[in-house]
Amino acid sequence: MNIQQFYEFCLSKKGVTEHFPFDEDTLVFKVGSKMFCLSNLSDWEKGTPTLNLKCNPEKALELRVAYEAINPGYHMSKIHWNTVSFNSDVSDKMMRELIHDSYNLVFESLTKKIQVEILHLESKA
Repeated sequence: MNIQQFYEFCLSKKGVTEHFPFDEDTLVFKVGSKMFCLSNLSDWEKGTPTLNLKCNPEKALELRVAYEAINPGYHMSKIHWNTVSFNSDVSDKMMRELIHDSYNLVFESLTKKIQVEILHLESKA
């Protein structure tokens, strides 16, 4: 997966917006004003891209044992976030699944009102 594919995949999710809240280098994708994916653009340029993704705590631990590329979230809650490295033992398909899971976890944590608003706005588009 290259940066364009990653970018387009994240933006294809309902209600997703992109932000640079920390600095001009850290791209953050949000749904309902809550973060679900972060990536450092300079790491992409260096050829060592990583993503910070939200994860169910039990699953996060399982993934860290199963994959060398999955570690506790860098600069994030180590319980709820994983940092996933590209170009390692996580396939592009698995990377998309992890992004999808992170999005769903955050979307499901939103109030029902916000969920309905996001779904309603998307259906008008």
